[in-house]
Amino acid sequence: MRRAYVQPAKPFHLSTNEIAPDKSISHRSAMFAMLAEGTSEVENFLHAEDTLNTLQIIQHLGAEVKEENGVISIRSRGIEESFEILDCGNSGTGMRLFCGLLSSANGHFVLTGDKYLRSRPMKRVTQPLQSIGAKIDGRKNGDLAPLCIRGGELSAFHYESKIASAQVKSAMILAALHADGVCSYKEPELSRDHTERMLRGMGAEIETNEELLTTIKPLQKPLQPLHIRVPADPSSAFFFAVAAAIVEGSDVVLEGVTLNPTRIEAFHVLEQMGADITYTLDENKYEPVGTIHVRYAPLEAVEVSEKISWLIDELPALAVAMACAKGRSVVRNAKELRVKESDRIATVVTALRACGIEVEEFEDGYAIEGGKLHSAKIESHGDHRIAMSFLIAGLRCGMEVLDVECINTSFPNFFELLQRIASVVIEEEA
Repeated sequence: MRRAYVQPAKPFHLSTNEIAPDKSISHRSAMFAMLAEGTSEVENFLHAEDTLNTLQIIQHLGAEVKEENGVISIRSRGIEESFEILDCGNSGTGMRLFCGLLSSANGHFVLTGDKYLRSRPMKRVTQPLQSIGAKIDGRKNGDLAPLCIRGGELSAFHYESKIASAQVKSAMILAALHADGVCSYKEPELSRDHTERMLRGMGAEIETNEELLTTIKPLQKPLQPLHIRVPADPSSAFFFAVAAAIVEGSDVVLEGVTLNPTRIEAFHVLEQMGADITYTLDENKYEPVGTIHVRYAPLEAVEVSEKISWLIDELPALAVAMACAKGRSVVRNAKELRVKESDRIATVVTALRACGIEVEEFEDGYAIEGGKLHSAKIESHGDHRIAMSFLIAGLRCGMEVLDVECINTSFPNFFELLQRIASVVIEEEA
């Protein structure tokens, strides 16, 4: 394993179109190509461990995958049974969406992942799928991977979810495409809607009304192939937004980022705290895309308890901004953080306390008293967002973060960009 040391940064100005391509859209591009007739073309696909695992899985499922001049071509003849173990690596998105995709496929499939993914709960997806006829089993009655799926006929459903989860919603939508009738899915608040947008762009009949009821008609024929350029990931871009917001005199221009409203809520929270942020919008067939410009300004405390599903991945980085703000910031209704790559409530609280910040822990969040950050040694627990968040915190005070190889799961060029604004040393742990 590797550790990284980052030194405090001087005021910086960074303009980049090199933010990692969006992980959520990259995963979906590969999977949804399996539902299309013809060859899908995906430009700017994220070459990170998680998404490359997804590409390998679809090849095991019969897809022909070629890459030339930065464009990945995917041709599928439908989902074929695989004799291989389908390894999702560290990706909860990959495993949960494949559960939905494979539940109606003809064959037997086994999904697994690394030691972190094998400890993450899957019943939130497997249980609703089982309720409509999916044959899924795994450790602890289907709650833990490895998961075994025997595809078959699925019943039409009208499912009301108690949680706003894009992964659960996406798995159920993928199942609905091959159910025996029109299906509907209702959620308490709108979660990420990449699945609906992309599948509609491919010709699927999916509609969502003002009451957040999504109606899905089964496919009568294969979908149209995808022709998409994957935009930059706003969750990855947000680390450098926080960097500009906490280093006095700094600014960053983030180009080609998806401006999907369900993905940039963290930027709006940073604005509420006082950061100077502007957006320039372009449009494309599948996603709104544009540029985000973030300029330093003194930050004030904020309370966050709504639209949590829109910023769940950015909360660790946002916690760093809260630690640098004046006053007491509060995050509530974020119990979902307990079941991410690590227990992100516990890891954020422990790490901030190590940095000298006063933090109160709740079952569903935390309260952070802004103050002076101190240099510390931080354990990432194999969680890429914890590792990157506290390396960004180090721009204020210096920081040592252990087990940073996990960053490769989502943002392979993170250190390359970080080294443009601060001194970074990476070495093998003793």
